[in-house]
Amino acid sequence: MAHSTSNQLVTANRLRDGVPVYYAGVDRWSPVIADALLVAEAEAESLLAAAAAGPVPRPVVAPYLVEAVRQDGSVNPLSLRERIRAFGPTV
Repeated sequence: MAHSTSNQLVTANRLRDGVPVYYAGVDRWSPVIADALLVAEAEAESLLAAAAAGPVPRPVVAPYLVEAVRQDGSVNPLSLRERIRAFGPTV
């Protein structure tokens, strides 16, 4: 049976080209959702503050929190909008 726990991650759009990116640690953003730092809901606001506090000029615009789960080794956003941003359009 697959085990999953709901968490939060931070996403934004890369400023230079608009690509969705995920906060992966101090001053590090990745276009790969599997690289995202996942934290419990209680730590989510601190994670968002850390992501927004990077050096100027900021490499991203409008970071925000997304609910996601790590399941069977992969990170999956819970909302359809965020799944499309992470993995591309559904067909």
